[in-house]
Amino acid sequence: QVQLVESGGGLVQAGDSLRLSCAASGRTFSSYSMGWFRQAPGKEREFVAAVTWSGGYTRYADSVKGRCTISRDKAKNTVYLQLNSLKPEDTAVYYCAARSTTILSNNYYSYDYWGQGTQVTVSS
Repeated sequence: QVQLVESGGGLVQAGDSLRLSCAASGRTFSSYSMGWFRQAPGKEREFVAAVTWSGGYTRYADSVKGRCTISRDKAKNTVYLQLNSLKPEDTAVYYCAARSTTILSNNYYSYDYWGQGTQVTVSS
């Protein structure tokens, strides 16, 4: 059974940086792609970034491009999301997700597994 556990969220000030982690277990992920999404109160779940587990190909939402880096550590079975120059509008619950294909996707409904989320709050 696939399990995804996020960590690294917290309360930060505008301009700060955070690194979120997603520890993945229960499967060999070589044929998977991993994504990060976020959801603010009253808003739909929004794509942030995605990476293929094997080749490391990446995709980013326009809202975070240039401020965000997604990466994976195969040895640790962990996916990271580095967020820089944080803004109050980045405040949300951040979710890690996995889908059993190497094709990257922005669409949350195409992901098969989800973590419980980690809260990121950016104060102005």
